[in-house]
Amino acid sequence: MPLHRPLALLTAAALFLGVVFAQKPWREYPAFEYNDFPIPPDYQEKTEWAFARLMYPNAANAFGGRRGGGRFGGGGFGGARDWTQGGRGVYWTMDYPRSDRHFSQALRRLTRIHARSVEEPVNLDEGFQYNWPWLYGVEVGHWNLTDSQAALLREFLLRGGFFMCDDFHGDQEWDIFTQSLHRVFPDRQIVELEDSDPIFHSIYDLDGRYQVPGAQFLRSGSMSEHGGTIPRWRGVYDDRGRLMVAICHNMDLGDSWEHADNPEYPEKFSALGIRIGVNYTVYAMTH
Repeated sequence: MPLHRPLALLTAAALFLGVVFAQKPWREYPAFEYNDFPIPPDYQEKTEWAFARLMYPNAANAFGGRRGGGRFGGGGFGGARDWTQGGRGVYWTMDYPRSDRHFSQALRRLTRIHARSVEEPVNLDEGFQYNWPWLYGVEVGHWNLTDSQAALLREFLLRGGFFMCDDFHGDQEWDIFTQSLHRVFPDRQIVELEDSDPIFHSIYDLDGRYQVPGAQFLRSGSMSEHGGTIPRWRGVYDDRGRLMVAICHNMDLGDSWEHADNPEYPEKFSALGIRIGVNYTVYAMTH
């Protein structure tokens, strides 16, 4: 057989596999709170933007070790769960998919961005993150990225990706969050974002931001959780001054999107939460 034949066959096989992977069908996973949320009729629409939600393993030491880690997570919530399959006790599914779809709908109404009506769960290990340059992580006070996942997230961000993380509170969850983020960027500092940063002015001028509480506010009347009384707007920049990671600590923007149609949840919190998300999305697509 000529030497070029094996190379040609390998090339053809790679192209075939690329087509198969590119056509991987959208999938909805079981979630922490919702398992019967209606799927929009246009969920297969081809658009320029989609809400990409980061899938991750649970941290074993979150809240004194009551949450499982490794491949399986969810200890304390009905037994072990495979984080790659979602379900109750798997923290990346918090607020999913209601939060994602409400925000996507808001983005379509408030901007000219052609946004997809459904989210895209992204498992870094599968290598599809480059199709979704805006990535959102919820409850990152409970994540535990592997070394491989941390390297993949770092490569994604350095190539121009953007990561927004949200809904974690207090010192303990901050410590758990930074353990993984420092594996992503061991050589970069987490810094406070100034009011003048372009991300707060890409669409809306958001100098007068305030703490956005989760839905627990409706029961407790408390703006904070786990002692996280001061909202923190932080981030990580690349070498050119582009914000790669936008960190929303001691607040719950995901709940503000999730409960945007809940008459009991104060409108002012959803209004700010959506504006922040819009600014972050537009910034990510223009910087």
